[in-house]
Amino acid sequence: MLGSCSLEALRKRQSYKWRTYPEDVLPAFVAEMDFDLAGPIVEAATAALAAGDCGYGHKGELGEAFAAFAAKRLRWSPDPARVYATPDVMTAISEVIQAVTPPGSGIVINPPVYQPFFYRIRLAGRRVVEAPLRREEDGRYDLDPETLDRALADSDVRAYLLCSPHNPTGRVWSRQQLLTAADICQNRGAFLLVDEIHAPLVLRGAEQVAFLSLNHEISERAVSFTSATKAWNIPGLKCGVAIAGSPRMGAVLEERWEALLPGQVGVLGSVAAFAEALPWLDALIAQLDENRSRLSQLLGEHLPRVRYAPPEASFLAWLDCRALGLGYDPAAAFLSRGRVALSAGPGFGAQGRGFARLNMGTSPELMDEAVRRMAAAVRQPGH
Repeated sequence: MLGSCSLEALRKRQSYKWRTYPEDVLPAFVAEMDFDLAGPIVEAATAALAAGDCGYGHKGELGEAFAAFAAKRLRWSPDPARVYATPDVMTAISEVIQAVTPPGSGIVINPPVYQPFFYRIRLAGRRVVEAPLRREEDGRYDLDPETLDRALADSDVRAYLLCSPHNPTGRVWSRQQLLTAADICQNRGAFLLVDEIHAPLVLRGAEQVAFLSLNHEISERAVSFTSATKAWNIPGLKCGVAIAGSPRMGAVLEERWEALLPGQVGVLGSVAAFAEALPWLDALIAQLDENRSRLSQLLGEHLPRVRYAPPEASFLAWLDCRALGLGYDPAAAFLSRGRVALSAGPGFGAQGRGFARLNMGTSPELMDEAVRRMAAAVRQPGH
C-alpha cells in the first residue's frame, strides 16, 4: 500500500525534496515522505483533472469529511460550519495573526520549533517572543508553564502559537498541559493559535488531544489549524484546514476569504484522505512506528554518541549531535562529508545548535542508508 520507495523511482519526482540537491545526495530533510499516495487521493485528483475541475477552490464537503475524521480518530466532533478551507496551515496562521494582533506586537512560540514560525511571524510585521521548551535529562522536552506565563506577561504580547504535536521534537502534549497553557492565555488575555498539522500521525503509546475538544473558555479567542498534507503526503495540492473556536474567530476567517482560497484539487484530495484513506493512514502509522524503533537500533550501532528520544508523533527525528564535535550545524557536515541532507538544527532556534532533524518517512532501507552516510561523515579523518 505504501510502495517500495525505490530510489530510482523517487528520483523521477520533481518536488522540492528531490530537486534541491545533486543526485549523489540522499535527501532526508524537508517534511515530505517517500511513500506512494493513497489510492482514493489519486482517484479524486485524477477525476478532477479529467473533468477540468481546476478552478478556484471551494470548501465543498471538507467540513463534513474533517468532522467525521476527527470523531473517529481524535474523539472530537467539531461543527462542520466552523471548519474552513485554506491554502495551507502557515498562510492561515499568518492571516489570523495579522487580523487579531496589531503591527509590532509579540507572538510567543516554543523553540526549538518549526522554522517557518520565526520568519512568518516576522514577515507579518510581528515580533517573535521565545518561551523555550524545557529539556529533560532523558532528552525529552516539556512545556514550561512559568516561562510561558512570563513571556505572555508583557502587554505588547498578544498571542501564543502552539505546535501540537510538536515539530521537531515529536512530543504529544497531555490534556493537562494543554489546559495549563489555555489557562495562562486566558489569564493574560492572549489569542491562542494551535498548529495541529501532525495530529493524524500520533504513534502507538501516545494520545492526541485536539485543543478545541477541551471546550475551554479561551476557545472564544482560539483557532486550530491542521491539514491532510503531512499525514497523507500531499503538500503540493495546497489545502489546509482551520477550525474556529467561536463565531468571532469564524468571522475573522470569513473576512479574509480571498487571501485563504485553497487549491481545488487540494480540497478534493483532502476530502478523499479524511473520508476514504484511513487504511492507508493505518499502514503508514505502523511503518513509522517500526521506523522510530529501527532508528534507535541504527544509531546505537553506527552513531552511539547521538542522543535521540523517539517521537510520539509523525516522521521526524530530532537528533542531539553535540557529542560528535561537528559544530553548531552538524547537518552541514553530514551533507558535505556523507552526502545526506538533514534539516539544520539552528533553523529551529538557538536551542537547535548542535542538533539536526532527520526525516523517517521512508523505507527502512533508505533510512539505513541515511544513517550509514551520517556515520561515514563522522568517521572521516580528524573526526
